[in-house]
Amino acid sequence: MEQTTSMELFFDLVFIFTTTQLAHYLIAHPDWRGVARTALLLALVWFVWVYTAWATNWLRPDQAPVRAMLIALMLGSLLLSAAIPEAFTDGGLIIALVYAGMQVGRVLFSLWAVQGQPWLVDGFQKALPWFAGTSLLVVLGGVIGGTFQEALWAAAIVVEVIGLSSGYPVPGLGRSRAERWMVEGGHLAERCQAFILITLGESILVTGSTLAQHLDLAMSGAFVLAFAGSVALWWVYFARAAPAAAKVITDAGERTGALGRLAFNYLHPVMVAGIIVTAAGDEQVLRQPGAPATTTAALFTLGGPALFLAGHAAYKAVLWRTLPTSRITAVAILLALIPVVVGLRAPVAVSAASALTVTVAVILTDQFRVRAAARQPS
Repeated sequence: MEQTTSMELFFDLVFIFTTTQLAHYLIAHPDWRGVARTALLLALVWFVWVYTAWATNWLRPDQAPVRAMLIALMLGSLLLSAAIPEAFTDGGLIIALVYAGMQVGRVLFSLWAVQGQPWLVDGFQKALPWFAGTSLLVVLGGVIGGTFQEALWAAAIVVEVIGLSSGYPVPGLGRSRAERWMVEGGHLAERCQAFILITLGESILVTGSTLAQHLDLAMSGAFVLAFAGSVALWWVYFARAAPAAAKVITDAGERTGALGRLAFNYLHPVMVAGIIVTAAGDEQVLRQPGAPATTTAALFTLGGPALFLAGHAAYKAVLWRTLPTSRITAVAILLALIPVVVGLRAPVAVSAASALTVTVAVILTDQFRVRAAARQPS
């Protein structure tokens, strides 16, 4: 398996700031429109990151031109991230222009870099019109603003998903079949694992910065609870599933491209969203751990882990073609607890502790199944 380079890890560091900005945006706008806008921003950010990860799967990040491209994308990602708080006011056009420049610029650079490799040239040529079209929608949204901005950005995301799912068909050129993508599945799996780590680190950063503003015994207890929740999510993803998933992707043969498209492009952002929502809930736990849980607080503290576990359940189902009953059951329990904690006016800390308990139950169930399988005769 091709190892992740230090240049790629350096590029990833920018997204610690990006995910922190997204979490703070959600915390500042704790309503349904704020959730929808955060989801739109996360999708745009994810497209920038994941397509760069795919590009470095085919290019050589240790070569000077590719390093220059990654550094340029780092700068663009910083500008995009800095504009997130004003994404739907004065910063919308900045985000749109930077996004378009990065998406189209990366494809143009890749077309130049892969000359002499016909199957790669063919793929990037077919993707270019789609990237240009979605970038145009994003720019138009930034120019017009208001409700039209949200609608156009949502349309760009839908078109992007359709393009990728269908292989970027172009009249007269056909489409790019996933079987021909020649993907290094283990490398992509490792890259996505790094992004999950970045997002978990961001959640700890958000809670740590909140704790530093007012440190006392109650806040310290709430921080331990929030930290334990982050550890539990890490355990669910990394303890056993992550290395096994990398092997499944690597050994998928012709299915690697299609499997990677579904597992990485579509399912990983669901887990990232779950971590970001959980971080917003942790911030509320630290600010008022004894306050009665509002609907928003319950949705954050219980809905965040539910979203993460739902994404991970789909991830396991896709890779191993099994029904992850423990995660599905956990999601159902977490969602059922939301009206319960709100109706009983349970403290926010109790809501977070309930989420932690359910997540730990998933971990214990996994361990029990592994030990039971080990005791079975070969």
